[in-house]
Amino acid sequence: MTKTEVKRWFMIHTYSGYEKKVKTDLEQKIETLGMKEIVSKILVPEEKSTEIVRGKEKVVFRKIFPGYVMLEMTAIREESDEGINYKVDSDAWYVVRNTNGVTGFVGVGSDPIPMEEHEVENIFRVIGYEQEVRELHKADFQIGDYVKVLEGGFVNKEGKVAEMDYEQGKVKIMIEIFGRMTPVEVSFSSVAKM
Repeated sequence: MTKTEVKRWFMIHTYSGYEKKVKTDLEQKIETLGMKEIVSKILVPEEKSTEIVRGKEKVVFRKIFPGYVMLEMTAIREESDEGINYKVDSDAWYVVRNTNGVTGFVGVGSDPIPMEEHEVENIFRVIGYEQEVRELHKADFQIGDYVKVLEGGFVNKEGKVAEMDYEQGKVKIMIEIFGRMTPVEVSFSSVAKM
């Protein structure tokens, strides 16, 4: 059996109309308990539309999935002969599950099931999330590219891009340190494509 740590999106059920309150409460709990590494993003999927109200244009946001909130969480991916299984951190599961307004994770029994990548991409495309995030922090490199560190403690080191966090403007690159490949996180502006 092989185990790897991955970031995946999960859906949680909430009482209808409580989605934003759940998001706010969860963000505060996660921050207070220092679980930002485990639960990295919380999102209420909404699409923007324009309505004419009393002869004036008004921008409104409609929830795509009333009663649901998306969470990006760290999970352990277990691959065996029986198939692929995902396990979330039990403390994070408890915190999310016991937040006011949350009725549970989408999954089988009490086991959360991560969303498929194409589902997440389709939702992001509808709400324009990925586009907004990418516009905040632009990069001329992508996952798999080789880059050189321009500043900081790893200046002039070269490595391969492993992860990109557009929201935070950070990139995780694999650099050889003491003969071992080590992940190092730096800002987008601190690296250049080779």
